[in-house]
Amino acid sequence: MATILAMDTSATPVSCAVVRDGRVVYSCFAHNGSVHSQTLMPMVDKALDVAGIAVGELDAIAVSAGPGSFTGVRIGVSAVKGISFTGNIPCVSVSTLEAMAKNVSGLPFDGVVCCVMDARCQQVYMALFELGTDGQTVRLTPDQAISIEELKKTLKKLEKSVILVGDGSDLCYNILKSEIRSLFLSPLSIRYQNAVGVAQVAVDKLRDGDTLTGEELQPVYLRLPQAERELRARQQQEK
Repeated sequence: MATILAMDTSATPVSCAVVRDGRVVYSCFAHNGSVHSQTLMPMVDKALDVAGIAVGELDAIAVSAGPGSFTGVRIGVSAVKGISFTGNIPCVSVSTLEAMAKNVSGLPFDGVVCCVMDARCQQVYMALFELGTDGQTVRLTPDQAISIEELKKTLKKLEKSVILVGDGSDLCYNILKSEIRSLFLSPLSIRYQNAVGVAQVAVDKLRDGDTLTGEELQPVYLRLPQAERELRARQQQEK
């Protein structure tokens, strides 16, 4: 098995985890409004120190490469690229939404896992999963950026119970609970993005040889940054 350092900076929380032989040996999670650019690397240094692992002993570094906060995702990806370059360590790019599905993989829930992140402007990043055996997750949809109205239509078509996970859970639950039957919130302790889920996905991807070099690793955006969207809108108006 392998030793993996994982991190998540895709939203307000910031976290990192070290996994060895498929087991979490250290994890740290902060959801206090801290600045990721100031918090992440000290957190990573502490994780490696407590786990007793040198950077050169890592088999891979994993990161939630998106979707998510444009600034947050860039910080995480840049940190992983930097560490990778220093030791020529393989990188694993993990979907933030897929990692979130791992949060609830231990629950006795026979339904659909709806991973949602607040994308602002009444939109969410979302993907649907089912829970398989042995903690595995089965993807039902690709990662998407859609309106909450579109999400409602999608969930209404499902014939199973739905559990919401992610930082968009409360928003979607409050809007949709009266229209979607059997809609549930995941427990608060496992509701938000966490590097442990990133590491769990990375274990499978590393085993399958699905890795990238530091140079190849890039953020994954499902829509343009707001500044670029506004620029294009102005350009269209000027035509």
